[in-house]
Amino acid sequence: MDTAASVEIRGALVRLRRSTGLPVAFGGMVEPGRPRMRISELNGTATGSLSRLAVTAGNGLGGKAVALARPCAVTDYSVSRQITHEYDAAVAAEGLRSVLAIPVVVRRRVRGVLYGALRTAQPLGDRTLTAAVAAARDVEQALVVRDEARGLLEEVRPAPYDDRGAAWEQVREAHAALRALAPRISDPALRTELLDACGLLAQGTTPTPPDHHDPARLAPREVDVLACVATGATNAVAAEHLGLRAETVKSYLRSAMRKLGAHTRGEAVAAARRGGLLP
Repeated sequence: MDTAASVEIRGALVRLRRSTGLPVAFGGMVEPGRPRMRISELNGTATGSLSRLAVTAGNGLGGKAVALARPCAVTDYSVSRQITHEYDAAVAAEGLRSVLAIPVVVRRRVRGVLYGALRTAQPLGDRTLTAAVAAARDVEQALVVRDEARGLLEEVRPAPYDDRGAAWEQVREAHAALRALAPRISDPALRTELLDACGLLAQGTTPTPPDHHDPARLAPREVDVLACVATGATNAVAAEHLGLRAETVKSYLRSAMRKLGAHTRGEAVAAARRGGLLP
């Protein structure tokens, strides 16, 4: 499992335990191209019996959640007739009895499973299930953002510089979309990778004029706003795209214009492009 996904699962397990009160949580991602998931993250466990355990779709509680793409739970794992029992030894070694398994589903495909468990046999109520599902939804949203970011990075192919060409407008739109996604990514390494790609789009393909001088130092959000404005977005559209208020967008735009010595939005965009801040 990639590092970014591990970070998301690890954080979700902490939130799952905190919100449900369950003493044990564990989980992992479905292996690419294989009908199984592997337990990679443990939280609150006393042994390593579950670590790296490969769970085949349809088998055990987690495998059932993968196969059905819906939450599953048992009150007493070892004697439950609702599941198969390939993994009883590992579960018993950890002393688990009541267990729930929540699939992480992105675009109708199960990408992982979060488990929560008790060491006593008692029903897990609706509030516990609801809180566990919320933790899985957090992972789903994070994976959606990561998928969108990676997709944009793969699709962008900068064309030779042409300030008026339709192909270059696509690059600018992708640049604005990538910058809007960056603040929503919790993994610092992936966020840095994405912003570095934005920098390459902006600087690596912008011609340097003869009278080039150091560009104004704009705050990241000021660049985000200018990137949206460069695609023709109004303040209201930019606000929706960036998850900001329209007044906040206006404030960032005024600040950027002041730093760039621009009197209009168009002048600010042009100055930012000359300075290598925008493609």
